[in-house]
Amino acid sequence: MIEGVSTFFSGLIMLFGKAELRAVLWRMLGLLAGLMLVLMLAVFFFADYLASIWIPEGDAWYWVIVGYIASFLAGLLSVVVGAVAFVALASAAAAPWLDTLAYRTEKIMGFATVENDASWANQALAAAINSIRPLFGLLLWGLLALVFFWFPPLMTVIWTYGSIQFLNYELFDTQASRKDLKFSARKADMKKNRWFWLGFGGTSLLLMVVPILNIFVLPAAVVALAQKGHPESISTTQEG
Repeated sequence: MIEGVSTFFSGLIMLFGKAELRAVLWRMLGLLAGLMLVLMLAVFFFADYLASIWIPEGDAWYWVIVGYIASFLAGLLSVVVGAVAFVALASAAAAPWLDTLAYRTEKIMGFATVENDASWANQALAAAINSIRPLFGLLLWGLLALVFFWFPPLMTVIWTYGSIQFLNYELFDTQASRKDLKFSARKADMKKNRWFWLGFGGTSLLLMVVPILNIFVLPAAVVALAQKGHPESISTTQEG
């Protein structure tokens, strides 16, 4: 798990530390910021809606405490939903830029590499298609979470874990696509290196709730995984 955390931050440092990577980042910044702004507004209204359902009515002193907890969980759940939506949309819309980031990172690391020469539309479409099966997985987690709708703490935990799983597929997509890995191979890698991916995806999700910094999570994750080269080079160590 620690390796997943350190890998992400090494990618973040490299993203800002290399001029050739920053040049790509600045190109996609407007798109990422625009998507984030729209989704932040959606998150606000969704959190307000959940809070209105979960906050109990009553005059007892403890209802105030319960209300604060319900409001916090509604906000947290809404932010997680927003983070998932942002990464899913941004990974498709910015797919060619993300591929260029991975390509330049691999060159810096000295790996044998080629840049994807497919059209913008084809790369964006491929990224969107690659999100379909992970979205079904997220839907299953969401359905399980809904079973505990009236027990917000457990619902939030279930949805958050499912969201980390989905985020990992999205963050891995650029590198996996460059290596032509199908869904089954991606799933096998995440199962084999589950602690790495839990740390990597968990860190990404945590930083997605930090204003401004959240815009850089996706490109930083792409750089971090490109530093590793082929997915098989990800450590198979299962200790945290």
